[in-house]
Amino acid sequence: MPVVPSATTGDAILYYAHDPMCSWCFGFAPVWTRLQDELPAGVTVKRLLGGLAPDTDLPMPEAMREQLQATWRRIETRVPGTRFNFDFWTKCQPRRSTYPACRAVIAARAQGEQYDAAMTRVIQQAYYQQARNPSDEATLVALAEELGLDADRFRATLRDPATQRQLLAEIEETDALGASGYPSLILVTAAGRWLVPLDYGDAAPMRATIETLLAERTATWN
Repeated sequence: MPVVPSATTGDAILYYAHDPMCSWCFGFAPVWTRLQDELPAGVTVKRLLGGLAPDTDLPMPEAMREQLQATWRRIETRVPGTRFNFDFWTKCQPRRSTYPACRAVIAARAQGEQYDAAMTRVIQQAYYQQARNPSDEATLVALAEELGLDADRFRATLRDPATQRQLLAEIEETDALGASGYPSLILVTAAGRWLVPLDYGDAAPMRATIETLLAERTATWN
């Protein structure tokens, strides 16, 4: 279960639940970056991995391939400036398996908290823009090297059973928080927790919602 901030600290936690191979998370990334820059003082961001699809070596069924390509096109229409490289579907052997990419974020994080977001970003770039498959360990290790990480340490952490346990713990936490899908934003204060409605084009409405919830919390405790 999430740790609820103390009523006496005045702090709040904004949880960001995501999966690095979630196409909607990729579309949300630019406005999410802007929102983080504009958050009110006293709000701490905590990133959590949701884990869309467990490990599998089976090729992705044709129906799912078509469904995901349709989702990519819908995101391009809904989120201005977002573009996907559809060469992925002919150059790679898709598998419905995002757990390896999730574990890669945890393995990168082990070499510095800043690598959590950085690894997520390069996985998205590889998958959606460079037609590389982040379900493959070789791709993930190559991305770690490109980030300047210790590749041998990264590979060992990626394969460590403790990394899988950490992923499952984060998935459990996203469920306990009530994440409605990925991405999700959940604001937690001493007064309770709330899902923040997402806006894929403008950070201002989300910032306003967070500010309103924080003001209501302050009124509750005064």
